[in-house]
Amino acid sequence: MSFFDLTGKTAIVTGAGRGLGAAIAVGLARAGADIALVTNSTPPADVEKEIQALGRKTVSIQADVSDRSLLPGIIDQTLAGLGRLDILVNNAGIIRRTPAADHSFEDWQAVLDVNLNSVYVLSQLAGRHMIEQGSGKIINIASMLSFQGGINVPGYTASKHAVAGLTKALGNEWASKNVQVNAIAPGYMSTDNTEALREDPVRSKQILDRIPAARWGESEDMMGPAIFLASAASNYMNGHVLCVDGGWMNR
Repeated sequence: MSFFDLTGKTAIVTGAGRGLGAAIAVGLARAGADIALVTNSTPPADVEKEIQALGRKTVSIQADVSDRSLLPGIIDQTLAGLGRLDILVNNAGIIRRTPAADHSFEDWQAVLDVNLNSVYVLSQLAGRHMIEQGSGKIINIASMLSFQGGINVPGYTASKHAVAGLTKALGNEWASKNVQVNAIAPGYMSTDNTEALREDPVRSKQILDRIPAARWGESEDMMGPAIFLASAASNYMNGHVLCVDGGWMNR
């Protein structure tokens, strides 16, 4: 099991205050990593305590990732607080649900600033550091809407298609530098982003009827895939988008 051991590694997880990000952060800590928790509001004391109870170190960084000027500070604070940087998980994301004919440019821009622009800039900043040290792992969070069109979410769909493409582009460039860039595409997960869908009995049934696993995904379902892509077990994977979807894409 040493393939999956992250002891001595340090990871940045954006959007780590709740949901998928919190679960990924805890999962990486369970595998041995120290964690820099990036949130846009109050630092997640409960997540910090859970990670520290595992004997791992944490730093909490409050930063709105849509503000490009704050992104270098995330790298700097991680290095200052934890001493190194081995893993970056670009998890932070937002969604705006409006029919395309009425989807404001402001909503479009807000979604791309968080879901795409921050991913590019943080990957570039972390990538430079990882290339210099000769190793690193970058894990982007894609979506089923990296493959499909969705309904009433044009900005989100565009951003997640772009995340999949960026993952492949960086994977191509940095594989020879021993920096692996891959992505996880969650299926329909029980998070804040899907609350409106889960509360709509018609849409919820339509979604569940298509999922072979016959349930919504839970945040904890992301732990294993994140550990895998952060560990030596995935050293020969580059630019891959890993679906964690209960079988949704099979249908």
